[in-house]
Amino acid sequence: MNNRLVKDTLADKIFLKFNFVFLLLALLIVLYPLVYIVSASISDPSLVNSGEMWLLPKGITWEGYTTILNNDSIWRGYANTIYYTVLGTSINLLVTLPCAYALSRKDLYGRSAFMSFLLVTMFIGGGLIPSYLLIKNLGMLNTVWALVIPGAVSVYNLIVTRTFFETTIPREMEEAAIIDGCSDFKMFTSIILPLSMPIIAVMALFYGVGHWNSYFSALIYLSDKAKYPLQMVLREILVLQDMSSNSINGNMSSDMAAMMYSKQQLVQVIKYGIMIVSTLPVIVVYPFLQKYFVKGMMIGSVKG
Repeated sequence: MNNRLVKDTLADKIFLKFNFVFLLLALLIVLYPLVYIVSASISDPSLVNSGEMWLLPKGITWEGYTTILNNDSIWRGYANTIYYTVLGTSINLLVTLPCAYALSRKDLYGRSAFMSFLLVTMFIGGGLIPSYLLIKNLGMLNTVWALVIPGAVSVYNLIVTRTFFETTIPREMEEAAIIDGCSDFKMFTSIILPLSMPIIAVMALFYGVGHWNSYFSALIYLSDKAKYPLQMVLREILVLQDMSSNSINGNMSSDMAAMMYSKQQLVQVIKYGIMIVSTLPVIVVYPFLQKYFVKGMMIGSVKG
């Protein structure tokens, strides 16, 4: 039985088919690099470089993943990234949620002035050198705090969270809690936070992915390789690949050239393998937060 109340016109059918074709093309554009990286990570690197492997794996080899699993620097970078992500995200939530709730309260004295001050920082920044000098003078160079403290709060995320509190938490409920003798701190921790799981999940995902993919702060502020996150380890491997490419020249002996070429091929396989390993945790976590993502983001962005 046809449940449609309005019959599609010719223009509607053309529009729907156009959307289907457009979404199909968008899916292929997004899916192809992912399939290519997975295939390249387990394919013979010579076939990848020659272009013979363009979609499905050829000359399957697990040498790249074996090298990754046996490489201490990669695992150390992995552990550092997890530590920075968990610590940084916790600090982000501890700062963003109370600030956003306070700014959502219309009885906050100077609320408009605080928001104006925060908005200015979205368009005007101190620049790299002043930021570096500030971190140095605070004694945070080559420490984890240089990676998690400067970005403790994002103004964009703060506005989204504030809007969520304004649109979903009834003011009457807060007034009833105050009449019953509830303090602001107890109301925030016992009433507001349990009702705000969608926006907490969205902010945790935003901040967590940002920390997981971040490498520039580590590049600027960290000098100890033992503290490098995974993205910096991946960068060093890519730099090593370029150095290996430039080192193979006519002045080198045949044995040395063969060794350098073999090393370059191995780095090529490791590069694709690390891409898979480094993105796997985010891919695994996202489905568990996806049900909160649309609800929290849409409600928080309305009237932002």
